Amino acid sequence: MKILLTNDDGIDAPGLEVLERTVREWGEVVVVAPAEAQSGVGHKLTTDRPIPVERIGAGRYSVQASPADCVRIGLTEIAPDASWVLAGINRGANLGADVYTSGTVAAAREAALLGCRSLAISQYVAKGRPVDWEVTHRRAAPVLRELLAGEPARGEYWNVNLPHPPADGAVDLAFCALDTGPLGVAYRKEEGAFVYEAVYHQRPRQPGRDVDVCLGGRVAVTKLVLEIAGPAVNPPEEGPLP
Repeated sequence: MKILLTNDDGIDAPGLEVLERTVREWGEVVVVAPAEAQSGVGHKLTTDRPIPVERIGAGRYSVQASPADCVRIGLTEIAPDASWVLAGINRGANLGADVYTSGTVAAAREAALLGCRSLAISQYVAKGRPVDWEVTHRRAAPVLRELLAGEPARGEYWNVNLPHPPADGAVDLAFCALDTGPLGVAYRKEEGAFVYEAVYHQRPRQPGRDVDVCLGGRVAVTKLVLEIAGPAVNPPEEGPLP
């Protein structure tokens, strides 16, 4: 099995390294990720300029563009035979309304549009606590193993959010629906500018849905469905890049 990895935190982000290490034992891994952080860019696509792509190592490509661009280039030019696209592990949750603005989730959505199985995975970060990426690795591995063994229908993809409890240890997994509540938005004015100051951790929760599940200490696994099912990816005539 060939697995294409990307993210929106940039190719040097620790979460991407953890994801690569987690799945490498299950198949061939190809990394096609943004050269720099692209958090919050949503489903931005580049069609009005050339996109520089640099091969920085065996199976590793740095792209001067968005996560969705990385998936398009990855599935059409670099690894058209990939069985899965995995996006993450994002530093910060992508819950509820976040799926519409997240570059991480957009990468998985673009893969689904192109007919490839995909998922996005994110690590919620509780206020005032650092991320222990080794704990993230231990929690992500069994979830990913279970999901990659499945066969989602055309147009379906997964959104996974890992909790951030105060202590290490096993956490439960819950398949749950997307929270449909709006995300709170607030700013303060500061010297002629507006500074975003909404508190993510205090966002409203719909019982049993992904925000409630993840902030309550369980792994939230949500199936997202496209309104349209994308076509299968067509391999390029000249084959993948060397």
